[in-house]
Amino acid sequence: MRTVAVVGASLAGLSAARSLRRQGYDGRLVVIGDELHRPYDRPPLSKEFLAGTLGETDLALESDDEDLRAEWLLGTRAVGLDGPRHAVRLADGSEVRADGVVIATGAAARTLPGTAGLAGVHTLRTLDDARALRDELALGGRLVVIGGGFVGAEVASTAYALGLDVTVVEAAPTPLAGPLGATMGAVVSALHADHGVRLLCGVGVKGLGGERRVDAVLLEDGRSVPADLVVVGVGARPCVDWLTGSGLALTDGVECGADGRTGLPGVVAVGDCASWYDPRAGLHRRVEHWTGARERPDAAVAALLAGGAAQPGLPRPPYFWSDQYGVKIQFAGHAAGADSVAVEEGAPDDRNVLAVYRRAGHPVAVLGMNQPRLFTRWRKQLATAA
Repeated sequence: MRTVAVVGASLAGLSAARSLRRQGYDGRLVVIGDELHRPYDRPPLSKEFLAGTLGETDLALESDDEDLRAEWLLGTRAVGLDGPRHAVRLADGSEVRADGVVIATGAAARTLPGTAGLAGVHTLRTLDDARALRDELALGGRLVVIGGGFVGAEVASTAYALGLDVTVVEAAPTPLAGPLGATMGAVVSALHADHGVRLLCGVGVKGLGGERRVDAVLLEDGRSVPADLVVVGVGARPCVDWLTGSGLALTDGVECGADGRTGLPGVVAVGDCASWYDPRAGLHRRVEHWTGARERPDAAVAALLAGGAAQPGLPRPPYFWSDQYGVKIQFAGHAAGADSVAVEEGAPDDRNVLAVYRRAGHPVAVLGMNQPRLFTRWRKQLATAA
């Protein structure tokens, strides 16, 4: 290969670029990113950066002396891929021809229909999003977070610490039931009530009140929740629209094998936009976590450079963490594959728990709340068992 194009300049794209150099690729390397910023760390955006305890320089993912010998095309949006020619078409009308392509375009925050142009309504995905939200949180007032997932919960926790009046609205009966299961999802989401943050579950949002600026969140049951500021945290969609017509299989992201290879030779996909095949479960799934974006590009790059000749290994069980109200939450594995969950250490009421998820008696996932040492031990056992 003489030229490899990495489309996406966040963690997954940077990890792929690093892996290319580490695995011996010494040709032309082009990294394309639609944001103007150099690669930065996203997890602190909803926590330390939003709280003002971390600055923008602290978010940098590259070290001062790092040189990947790459051409960085930042502030440049990819709008199409000519699969057979391996040509990435850019918004300015130009294109980048390559022998190999790494797709790492990530995901974008979902929005509420009809809220465009209404001041005081935010999503949180990018550094620019976090800047705008941080400035408004500094003014105080009443915050309503729509969505009780991890990003929404972290924003609520940060805003509570900043002194805002916070309400979380979640359409599902139990927040976090998807990633954690209903039982432990209820335990983790009880952190809101522990700190006086209102949690309204089992009710959807009908719309937002206000003419130029939001002043209320209107619920489907007829209630109205006053709001000076709204954060919409209702998940993310993979950024794959630009790949329409490329010949790639696009379902919930770019469909890949167990090593990131797509149906087009010389094209792999990594990060939040990639739906990798999971041999254990027999299905494709996206892993939207920092660890996956950091680790999986190694396997995808190996497959790209070997032309598919390398035998893919099994990826490690997905892992993610969250910090809410001073509690460190860690999770590894897939809760959906479990038929039971048991607390092995601690007590749910104390928010100090080590819980193990099992299927037919075998561990498939583990959750820790302020149990870092025991969690680490179980995570290693989980990887070995898998």
